[in-house]
Amino acid sequence: MKINLISDTVTKPTEGMLQAMMSAPVGDDVFKNDPSVNALEEKVADYFGREAALFFPSGTMTNQTAIKLHTQPGEQLICDKYAHVYNYEGGGVSFNSGVSCKLVDGHRGMMTAEQVEESINPPDFYHSPLTSLVCIENTTNKGGGACWDFAELERIKNVCDQNNLKYHLDGARLWNALVAKKENPKDYGSLFDSISVCLSKGLGCPVGSVLVGDQKLIDDALRIRKVLGGGMRQSGYLAAAGIYALDHHVERLAEDHKKATEIGKSLKSLDYIKKVEPIETNIIIFELDESKMMAPSFLKKLEENKISIIGMGQGKLRIVTHLDYTDTMHKHFLNVLSTLG
Repeated sequence: MKINLISDTVTKPTEGMLQAMMSAPVGDDVFKNDPSVNALEEKVADYFGREAALFFPSGTMTNQTAIKLHTQPGEQLICDKYAHVYNYEGGGVSFNSGVSCKLVDGHRGMMTAEQVEESINPPDFYHSPLTSLVCIENTTNKGGGACWDFAELERIKNVCDQNNLKYHLDGARLWNALVAKKENPKDYGSLFDSISVCLSKGLGCPVGSVLVGDQKLIDDALRIRKVLGGGMRQSGYLAAAGIYALDHHVERLAEDHKKATEIGKSLKSLDYIKKVEPIETNIIIFELDESKMMAPSFLKKLEENKISIIGMGQGKLRIVTHLDYTDTMHKHFLNVLSTLG
């Protein structure tokens, strides 16, 4: 039995999802006549209470399109130093949009409204880049699946409104936050100018992300998607997986969160674990006491038991629970952890 906990992107479609994909009506989405893609876009837009949505091959392309729409070359966006758009999108902010990032030293990937306000460059000071966008990531990947306080997001929105800034949410794992905190997606829809959500992480789809916003933004996003090479043809087979996931895989995220909490509890009981970050959703980030066990040795012991997790650098390790991580696997993993030493 192999157990892969490196990410929630490793999942494979369930039997029900495969059946939905294989029976999906399709067309040519580049001509906007794929009925399954159109149905997915309408479903996601309605979910967040917005006018429109657009299906993309990846979350990175979705975020990069939003940044391109909200900025002009030479301008600057504000994000936390842990933000995915800065750390894990190949420098696309500068490559695609000609924009720089003002990094905020937040807490576990989350910054405050005060920090955002302090990071805005004076608009009449032409020596510095013009600040035009604030990017939020919820949940935070590098921050260990942390969920933002919605009241703080509202305070940041006020700062954006007062300073004529656009507001984008990288919601790759927003589904996890919505389930963990029992929040209303339409509250997010009313707050942000654009929202990116991934279908290929916690929801278990093989491919796909969706950008949500008003009709004008999505009309413009269609052109940017084309420029970035994101136009697909019979992508309704993939969109059908997204529809199935939204109908069947959202509430079950609570199971992933429960397993993650139990793994964290087990890790804390081991004397060679130095620190386990707070666990709110499906990501566990922890550090070893390397005077007792080095990371390569720990990873090797897990591999000998056919268990894969990932190193994040700087002594940090990450475990991510997901749809394909079964109760049997969970019991085995906890047992392996208890015997390692």
